[in-house]
Amino acid sequence: MLIYTIRRLLQLIPTLIGVSLMVFLLMHLIPGDPAQIMAGERADEAQVEQMRERLGLNDPLPVQYLRFVGDAVQGDLGNSIRNGRAVTDEIGARIWITVELAVYSTILSIFIGLIAGIISATRRGSFADMALMVIALFGLSMPNFWLGLMLIQYVALRFEAIPPSGWGGAAVILPVITLGTAGAAVIARMTRSSMLEVIHQDYIRTARAKGVKERLVIYKHALRNALIPVVTVVGLQFGGLLGGAVLTETVFAINGLGRFVVDNIAARDFPNVQGAVLVLAVLFVLVNFAVDLSYRFLNKRVELD
Repeated sequence: MLIYTIRRLLQLIPTLIGVSLMVFLLMHLIPGDPAQIMAGERADEAQVEQMRERLGLNDPLPVQYLRFVGDAVQGDLGNSIRNGRAVTDEIGARIWITVELAVYSTILSIFIGLIAGIISATRRGSFADMALMVIALFGLSMPNFWLGLMLIQYVALRFEAIPPSGWGGAAVILPVITLGTAGAAVIARMTRSSMLEVIHQDYIRTARAKGVKERLVIYKHALRNALIPVVTVVGLQFGGLLGGAVLTETVFAINGLGRFVVDNIAARDFPNVQGAVLVLAVLFVLVNFAVDLSYRFLNKRVELD
């Protein structure tokens, strides 16, 4: 296990290099000149050129990239064009809100999705199975922003105890429901499919033949072996939620990292956008690394190559 962990950590290095290179190049493809933005609309060509020299934008791209990576490794992601604040401070003030939103939404998705998937698998072909899968299909098809607006309209405005916007306290309820609905639908369908493959295996029939209680057969033997594909989906969803919560944060006026990225793209604040996207990408890579390590804990028979 230790050797596998070290090997996977080493494999993260080229992945992170590729991520940083992609982020760097994409930022240079976005229309707009950071030097012109920082110098101001009324600046003449000499002032803009002076600003480009100050920012190092006249250097070759490889030199700029190496400087960007070197600063990023030291925790320096540059300064905002609009207000001059350090990008790390701007991100630090918002990232934990997005992480909390992703964590709470993932927990809700797992709770609802596992229960619905297990019920559907153990009662295959029943009315409960069909009803739950129809609801799951509806959850997959429903846009998050529409669900958020409906929750504000029919829940927050009718029950004053639940704030319609913001973050903290009871205000987390509606955004978490909005963001967790689609995830719950995916987990439910994956759990059902995985459970149906497992419950027909020989060791499940053997356990039942020995007189093991059905609850133990389902939750101890079948579910544990069916969780690996579910965990993979959960890991991908959590990573996606970190960067994909933009619409939810916008609808509920949450000052998270997703909304921060969108606002700074509109303002052409490239250092903020570049830093935020890089941080989200690194978090996504680390989440998938944790998912890889969890396989062995879920099933001791899984071979770690």
